Amino acid sequence: MQSSQEQTMSGTSRELLTFTLGSEEYGIDILKVQEIRGYEAVTTIANAPEFIKGVINLRGVIVPIVDMRIKFKLDKVTYNETTVVIILNVANRVVGMVVDGVSDVTALKTDEIKPAPEFGSGLDVKYLQGLGTVGERMIILVDIEKLMTSRDMELIESAEEMVA
Repeated sequence: MQSSQEQTMSGTSRELLTFTLGSEEYGIDILKVQEIRGYEAVTTIANAPEFIKGVINLRGVIVPIVDMRIKFKLDKVTYNETTVVIILNVANRVVGMVVDGVSDVTALKTDEIKPAPEFGSGLDVKYLQGLGTVGERMIILVDIEKLMTSRDMELIESAEEMVA
């Protein structure tokens, strides 16, 4: 196994936090991650879209919580001991996203990242940065900043304003 320094020397690498949603593994830029927390009860917001579970108060900051399993239209959404909330800092705001579990931090070299194919899924390909391969693992790389600031997520700002 190469150290991250060796990987960087043999080609540019990106560090990703990998997490699971259903049977798929996704990766996001580790620099966007503020912290990882266990799932806890949220304060629901009336008339918010289904994928916005509500808000939490995180050390005085009101944080909207988006359930990515609902957002990506996964069949079964259950909350258990592995369900976590990844607290992100994107576009100068704090947002939480509920996922099935966090895998690890993975460094991918440029040559391990392939362009995203065009296919139908709950995730629009404009939010994909590509597909990463590590051994037998396939990691779907998500541009989390673009996703969280997209038009259909603007309701997050509304939810924050309702609580403020």
